[in-house]
Amino acid sequence: MASWTLETIVWDRFDGSKVDPEILRNIKAAALVERNAVDYGIYLGRVFADDPSFMQAVNGWVVEEIQHGMALGRWAQLADPDWDFDAAFARFRAGYKLPLEATASVRGSQAGEMMARCIVETGTSSYYSALKDALAEPVLKQICGKIAADEFRHYKLFYQHLRHCLKRDRLSRWGRLRIGWGRLAESEDDELAYAYFVASDAPGPYDRKRSIRAYIRRAYAHYRRPHIERSLGMAFKAVGLKPGGWLHRGATRLATRFMHRRAARLARAGA
Repeated sequence: MASWTLETIVWDRFDGSKVDPEILRNIKAAALVERNAVDYGIYLGRVFADDPSFMQAVNGWVVEEIQHGMALGRWAQLADPDWDFDAAFARFRAGYKLPLEATASVRGSQAGEMMARCIVETGTSSYYSALKDALAEPVLKQICGKIAADEFRHYKLFYQHLRHCLKRDRLSRWGRLRIGWGRLAESEDDELAYAYFVASDAPGPYDRKRSIRAYIRRAYAHYRRPHIERSLGMAFKAVGLKPGGWLHRGATRLATRFMHRRAARLARAGA
């Protein structure tokens, strides 16, 4: 379980003069996605119904993810007292649904499911680490540091269970790479895009591409090479490739260039 609670956060250090409105937009969206972890717990409970010991760990993960959402949401309401976190979350839940009727992993196997979860935790741990290093507002900086530490630990949980599942499912390295790449592509799917749309009270009808571009522009701008290098090292490990080699170094250079150029291009386009 996490070593912190909402009471651990030093809320009275909040400094409204140091709130970046661009970051605030993304924090609101992240709060909705994190708070929605209960549905992921239901889904994983069906996928791993035959593994009660693992589900005990997953239940702890759900509690921690919800706490992330509550902490981010509370901070966002300090930064924008007019924002109604509960109302936004209700709207998000009404418009975005997970495949809770599934009785098996949408990734084809339990190993595939763990592969996908590793990629998700890779992304979240790097994102909150990048935010922590970029932030000036002390309370959000503390929150992001706590969340990043949790996400690194969550990656270890899912990676260890991935290794266990691979002994039975025998998912090939190519299969792991395919699932990992597919899950990366899904980072631009409806969940985050719709959360951004709802959280920002954007005018007009929902436009997935417009919303995800706006989110990405504000997220990618804060990544630096060390964040990307560590993130890719975790992803390489999950797919069965060796971190630290020439391929990892080359991928880090390319990913760093791509993310910074895309953020700049989207900014010029007014995303």
